[in-house]
Amino acid sequence: MSLLEIENLRLGIGAVEILNDVSLAVTAGEILGVIGESGSGKSMTALSVMQLLPRGAGCSGRITLNGHDVLAMREAEMCGLRGQEVGMVFQEPMTALNPLQTIGDQVAETILIHEDASRAEAMERAHEVLRRVDLPPGRVAPSRYPHELSGGQRQRVCIAMAIALRPRLLIADEPTTALDVTTQAEVLRLLKRLVAEDGMGLLLISHDLGVVADMADKIAIMQHGRVVETGRFSDLRDPYSLALMEASDHKPDRAGHAGETPVLSVREVVRDYPTPRQGWLGKPGLFRAVDHISFDIQRGENLGLVGESGCGKSTLARAILGLEEVQAGAITLDGQPVFDGHQANRAVRRRMQVVFQDPYGSFNPRWTVGRSVAEPFHLLDDPPKGAAREAAVVEALENVGLSGKDRQKYIHEFSGGQRQRIALARALIIRPDLIILDEAVSALDVQVRARMLDLLADLSDRLSLTYLFISHDLSVVRNVTDRVLVMQGGKIVEEGETEAVFVAPRHPYTRQLIEAAPRLPKTA
Repeated sequence: MSLLEIENLRLGIGAVEILNDVSLAVTAGEILGVIGESGSGKSMTALSVMQLLPRGAGCSGRITLNGHDVLAMREAEMCGLRGQEVGMVFQEPMTALNPLQTIGDQVAETILIHEDASRAEAMERAHEVLRRVDLPPGRVAPSRYPHELSGGQRQRVCIAMAIALRPRLLIADEPTTALDVTTQAEVLRLLKRLVAEDGMGLLLISHDLGVVADMADKIAIMQHGRVVETGRFSDLRDPYSLALMEASDHKPDRAGHAGETPVLSVREVVRDYPTPRQGWLGKPGLFRAVDHISFDIQRGENLGLVGESGCGKSTLARAILGLEEVQAGAITLDGQPVFDGHQANRAVRRRMQVVFQDPYGSFNPRWTVGRSVAEPFHLLDDPPKGAAREAAVVEALENVGLSGKDRQKYIHEFSGGQRQRIALARALIIRPDLIILDEAVSALDVQVRARMLDLLADLSDRLSLTYLFISHDLSVVRNVTDRVLVMQGGKIVEEGETEAVFVAPRHPYTRQLIEAAPRLPKTA
């Protein structure tokens, strides 16, 4: 008998059908990977098991969890089941954790709610659970708050909360999407170890087949609320499954027209941050986020910048954009300094734009898309007005494959991929010389990501754009860039032509990153 059995599950919210005849099974000690695009129904299937559904949702079919008929249980009974029999790890740990509670208190809270334990006993057990997820008190104090931890550490805290009572089933919903490759590999290894140690089942949800292909015992492919195929990776044959495989390693066609003249030059740049005073008599120190970095970007070139979270990539990007003053060195665009004294040079600043990782968070939700796309016009001394302004917005939206009519809508009316296209339209509207893409495709599912990369390649060829790709996704960097810089601890430790660096990396850290990157197993 399976630990989890889902049979003919249907789910609707109001008149909208979300899931249709979904059937899945997970046995004890088994890892089932559920793969599909955004909106395919993966997360709603998991939330149906947990019965954490939005108001107005209705389920039919059958969900059996360790002998319990989930759909027949009252909410009070489900509260006893959650945590004890099934735990869940959500995609974004910062929003899943309470910012006002220490991590020790949050893990202990799970124990106090479900068991008759004293606070001291619960805290002692919480410390032990944190050790199990490689957060021993000697290294990460349980008295710390979520904002004091890295992304990988926060995800480990969420895992600790989910396994505190050793549930029979663990559901992990996109647990590594926002993590760099080495941290992602560590979290996946941790999940696999916990499954082996506790004999629990794991339902691992992801949009990236490469992340779970060599980890899952079985894979279920979902599309439009249905399971289109289930089986081992080597047995997948459905056209949609094959399309996901192809999109996971998509390489866009590029003409490639890098010139020999640098559009951007970075010379011996240093960026320091003050650190807190140590004790009453101590002096504040300095943390060096960017340490004497130098490189050029040729006009028309795609340059990749890779490295773990915290290595200084985004700090360097802010310095290039003139958003943060540097303590030493020089940054020039076509020979003109980005900084004029202690201020960003406005004439240079208008020739660079940025596309951020989270498009929704980078837009004002109260503005129409047209107003948001036109926002960079404030950098111009004589911005277009009236009909000329509207025409420029329409052209920018059409350049990224959207309609001019979309300018009248609001950002919440679009999908994640469409939002990123709108962010790109905003970056293009004043025709910059350089566009910095800071993790711009890392949160997109593989097919949307492939279409976005094709769009970027097409725009690069048509408009002679120069890109700086900042990413922790090495497969993207390998497939879209001409050269790559590898950054560690604020320094560039390796640079060269992209394919040469990936085929024969010289620095140990580069080899570590490449080995940690997920890749699809070879099939017959």
